[in-house]
Amino acid sequence: MNGEFFEALSLLEAERGLSADYLLEKIRNAIVIAVKKDYDVEDENVLVEIDPKTGKFNVTLLKLVVEEVEDPRVEISLSDAQAKRRTTKLGDMFNIPLKTKDFGRIAAQTAKHVIRQGLKEAERSQMYAEMQSKAHEIITAVIHSIDPVKGTVTVELSKGGTAVLPRNEQVPGEQLREGQHIKVYVVDVIEGDRGPRMMISRTHPGLVKRMFEMEVPEIFDGTVEVKAISREAGARTKMAVWSKDENVDPVGACIGPRGQRVAKIVDELGGEKIDIVRWSEDPAAFISAALSPANVVGVEILDGESKACRVTVPDHQLSLAIGNKGQNARLCARLTGYNIDIRPESGYYGEEPSSPAPEKESETAGEETVELSEQTDAAQTEE
Repeated sequence: MNGEFFEALSLLEAERGLSADYLLEKIRNAIVIAVKKDYDVEDENVLVEIDPKTGKFNVTLLKLVVEEVEDPRVEISLSDAQAKRRTTKLGDMFNIPLKTKDFGRIAAQTAKHVIRQGLKEAERSQMYAEMQSKAHEIITAVIHSIDPVKGTVTVELSKGGTAVLPRNEQVPGEQLREGQHIKVYVVDVIEGDRGPRMMISRTHPGLVKRMFEMEVPEIFDGTVEVKAISREAGARTKMAVWSKDENVDPVGACIGPRGQRVAKIVDELGGEKIDIVRWSEDPAAFISAALSPANVVGVEILDGESKACRVTVPDHQLSLAIGNKGQNARLCARLTGYNIDIRPESGYYGEEPSSPAPEKESETAGEETVELSEQTDAAQTEE
């Protein structure tokens, strides 16, 4: 290899962001593979040294100095070794320099193949690192195509490449069209056979959390903390917040002057309702607040290993507490982590259906809770 070769490596590093050290290591590996094939030895018997400044490299075969040779591939007799270097002793590793041309065509082809593979691997690693930096962030993508059968949406990413928005990660009832710019939440980035793949969502609670982090300075600087979110995308979100500074109202900070901050997010989410509740260490207070807009008469935390409670509400607010198709109670249960049994104050349900304790559901797209703290407690406001 000459200086021009190393200049080319430097150019690759500058133009494509591929590390020259990484590529040199691949070249070393290629030469080692070639020597192993030609001399039938193992890795530990081959030493390759490359000077990145001069472009010169040395290839050495390492043999163990022994009294009597049993395996000439990896051993050399003491007498033969001392004939070349008098200071050699038994047990030394004797270096035998090899000529580059001895590798022949096989070595060159092997080096070429490994370098080509190395370039592909480096590009994939670079792409994965770039994508991984976007994990748990909001990105803007352009809709490229919509599958009329599966309902999946293929979007174009800002720096090239595509991602797929599955139907179950789309907001129910939302109308999407080709060419439309949409905001998506990057749930994860995974390595695949064809390269890294970005998992995106429009229904994940993290989308709402990141929107508030970007819109509310007090959340961005850490003064206000989002403790938990439960969401049914397109319909309603409940979010628990807490302030490290007692002089800062966490709920008010999220709502903003004249409700401007939360209104902007509601508009971005297509009118999705957002309940913001204040976090507190008292589970009963948190559950009471999380059931808003319904008023709560009392909360009884039940004994037992499973987190469960019985909530009493005014008779005329039973339907409000339960919500449309149980939505309010369901979101409250996910937000607090408690199974909730809602009962009317009189104990008589009348025409109102009983509200069974909704079990805490696993996290799934569109109906999941982001657990941001082991503790859950709050007071609430609603938008």
